[in-house]
Amino acid sequence: MGGVKKYNGYKAYDFLEPGFDYHEFKLVKHPRVEPYYVPLSKTEEERYRELVEKTTVIDLHEHPVLYPEDMRELPELDHLGRQFTAYEALSTSNLDCVFDNMMDGMTYITSFSGWKFDDIVHDLGIRLSDLAHQDMVVHCKTVKDIKDAKKNGKIALVFCMESATPIENELDRIDVLYGLGVRSMGICYSESNMLGGGMSETYQDTGLTDFGYDSVKRMNKLRLLIDIGHTNDRTALETIEASDYPIYDSHSGPAAIAQGHIKGDEVLQALAERDGVLGVGGAGQGLRTEKHPVGSIESYMECVEYCIDLMGIDHVGCGPDTLYGAHQKLYEVWFPRRMGHYDRPGAEKTKPYPVPKDMVDPGYVKGMENPNEFVNVMRWMIKHGYSDAEIEKIIGGNALKLLEKVWR
Repeated sequence: MGGVKKYNGYKAYDFLEPGFDYHEFKLVKHPRVEPYYVPLSKTEEERYRELVEKTTVIDLHEHPVLYPEDMRELPELDHLGRQFTAYEALSTSNLDCVFDNMMDGMTYITSFSGWKFDDIVHDLGIRLSDLAHQDMVVHCKTVKDIKDAKKNGKIALVFCMESATPIENELDRIDVLYGLGVRSMGICYSESNMLGGGMSETYQDTGLTDFGYDSVKRMNKLRLLIDIGHTNDRTALETIEASDYPIYDSHSGPAAIAQGHIKGDEVLQALAERDGVLGVGGAGQGLRTEKHPVGSIESYMECVEYCIDLMGIDHVGCGPDTLYGAHQKLYEVWFPRRMGHYDRPGAEKTKPYPVPKDMVDPGYVKGMENPNEFVNVMRWMIKHGYSDAEIEKIIGGNALKLLEKVWR
């Protein structure tokens, strides 16, 4: 089936009555902004279509749900505990597998701060009940699920948690989440937790705790894929060392050349040396570089090429971390919500790369605004002379090999 998906028109929670069974929100339409796809010649376009047909396209980090048109309504939507999978948009995305990270830092059902275990279970259960009423998106738990989805015109959706924060100090909660179908878990989010140090902490010298080490070993026994996407560099390195199986960073860029969600070269090299994979990220404003100070597909691919040179082409994939909604507006709603948060002395301030006067920031990442634009990675690499074999590795092959080593 390749990129063509068997979509029958199902919308999220079609089995329920909106406004009666659940509160109805005005959700964004897709596309939200003018789509941008890397332009190709007729010959290149034909090659692109052939690659889509034969290659398993795996997106290592997304939030493939519809957000409110007015992002100010997002806290209320999250409080009610019902996310809306973007089936129609995904049906035209050409994705065969998408890692859905659920955005549980904003699961406000019982909490003002998110990450509560009961809320996570509710979030997961509601999403699974919706998936059970349609037949295009399949709940992915094995490599076979991905291959079958590709073959049968479906999309394999991997439920992931960006942080292990909800397990608190309970190792068995990892088992519970695995039993409910979670197949990837982060050590921590940007703030530190019981397991290790987060990437946004003022002081970056916190490593993997003893409980974090125990959690890594439990994840190994379960064959749960471990994500270091939001850890600081020290915790990332110690997690790579502690794990019995290869791990991944689902959505970071290279700190050596980029601003945004980033990791140092030492982490990226260690990841590659232990057979892991980096999913190059780019959330919100995207990855910004001196050459491309406004996030775009060009800045993103500059970072992909840097990582290929540093890590080797067998250890790089893509996890753009996009969604169907105004990503930058989401941060404007989310971050001020946290009460009692002070600016702690000692926090490192990064001076943004200057934006030339003739360059306009559109307010989103052009060419990587939503999950449907993931295919621009493929189109850009075709345009810039990469071979089919090289492209296949970056857009899914390396991810598939990692999963074959880790998952049962």
